[in-house]
Amino acid sequence: MSDIREALGSLAAARAALDAGSLSAADLVEAALTRAQDHAALQAVVGVRPRHARDEARASDERRAKGERRSLVDGIPMLLKDNMVVAGEATTCGSRILEGFVSPYSAGVVERLQSAGAIVLGRTNMDEFAMGSSTESSCFGAARNPWDPSRTCGGSSGGSAAAVAAGIVPAALGSDTGGSIRQPAGFCGVTGFKPTYGRVSRWGLVAYASSLDQIGPFTRSAADAAALLSVIAGHDPRDSTSLPVPVPDYAAALTGDVSGLTIGMPRECFVEEGVEPGVLESVREGVRELEAAGAKVVEVSLPHSRYAIATYYLIATAEASSNLARFDGVRYGHRAEGATDIDDLYRRSRSEGFGAEVKRRILLGTYVLSAGYYDAYYKRAQQARTLLRRDFDEAFAKCDVLVTPTSPELAFPLGEKNDDPVRMYLSDIYTVTANLVGVPGLSVPCSPAAGMPVGLQLLGRSLEESTLLRVADAFQRRTDHHEKRPPEPV
Repeated sequence: MSDIREALGSLAAARAALDAGSLSAADLVEAALTRAQDHAALQAVVGVRPRHARDEARASDERRAKGERRSLVDGIPMLLKDNMVVAGEATTCGSRILEGFVSPYSAGVVERLQSAGAIVLGRTNMDEFAMGSSTESSCFGAARNPWDPSRTCGGSSGGSAAAVAAGIVPAALGSDTGGSIRQPAGFCGVTGFKPTYGRVSRWGLVAYASSLDQIGPFTRSAADAAALLSVIAGHDPRDSTSLPVPVPDYAAALTGDVSGLTIGMPRECFVEEGVEPGVLESVREGVRELEAAGAKVVEVSLPHSRYAIATYYLIATAEASSNLARFDGVRYGHRAEGATDIDDLYRRSRSEGFGAEVKRRILLGTYVLSAGYYDAYYKRAQQARTLLRRDFDEAFAKCDVLVTPTSPELAFPLGEKNDDPVRMYLSDIYTVTANLVGVPGLSVPCSPAAGMPVGLQLLGRSLEESTLLRVADAFQRRTDHHEKRPPEPV
């Protein structure tokens, strides 16, 4: 049993067990299915595909018996956030409006995982249409933090973060529109990576905000993240925003050496006001660890970051208003009964199918795009986005990597912010900038505070994921925060 738990705790351990023959892919799948059931109270996993997973495990074991192996993730079970489609299977995005929907095709990342021999175990809980920071707006109910089930696991990819933290699977995929990988990774004490915009295909990712969305991995360590990113990254001609650039050897970047690198601390991100006690000190301690490892630390400035939340919630909601117009009760998903005409069908279907937060964001986005308000809000938000890009360019002229807290707070109690949307939005104050400017961002666990995980965020230049992985791996070689596990359920 301890061998199985260890193998489900990291990609490296699972791969080692498979290579040594001490465990089979079938063993890993059965154990993951059992652990998903044992941790059902977390509501992290909302759907499993046992028959398909067992078939894929059997095929992987047969390949291994012949001396074949497709990739470093061959035979390892993983979970997908419930906004990545799989052919012939349900995708709900945590919303009633997609009840009964079955996808006719698979997402690009799903194709890459399955081609590499990874086993898709099932789907994880999420905020409805990825709109939230606590995974409480899901139609399946709130997902819970394995470290303290009375608290949030973050959002919107909270189910994926909780599943990896609880050791249900060694890795999972999430999507990040304004921090939805990094913030739950920070809350749950795992490594969460948002690659450069366009590095990973968005084909088959149900869109929230198309200029911001990006798929990335949740893993135990930066080394595991490098292995998984090497599988899912790469150009996809079906995604017009996918970058036609080579994928580097991420594993080669994991040297453990950060000497010669310069780490920038944005002064605007280390202000005590609005930050929960203990968070900044934990992050500063992490910076001191990197400095001791040989990195140079300098202070930089992101002067327009104070406009980031407002900018994000104008651009993201405007794009959401456009993207979610397709959910109308006509083509797929929920259709209201008793409609008198087509307008009534649209109105009833969308009113019944969408939750409160999704409606709020659609209304806000429609407003800022409407005649008379477009220039005052949406256009100015895009101008502010340009200023943020310039801030990052100037900061990266002085350093290789930026470091900030992942979140200004620890995982908060469930229900605490449901009546105050603005407080909820401010949970993403440190993460939205990376999406607005398109750069990669990674959260790693640093020293806990008050018994709960704290995330340290690293931001890098576009397409320099290797540098972030190098720094994160060096940090994790010197610390053991990423190896700590939450208590097992009673």
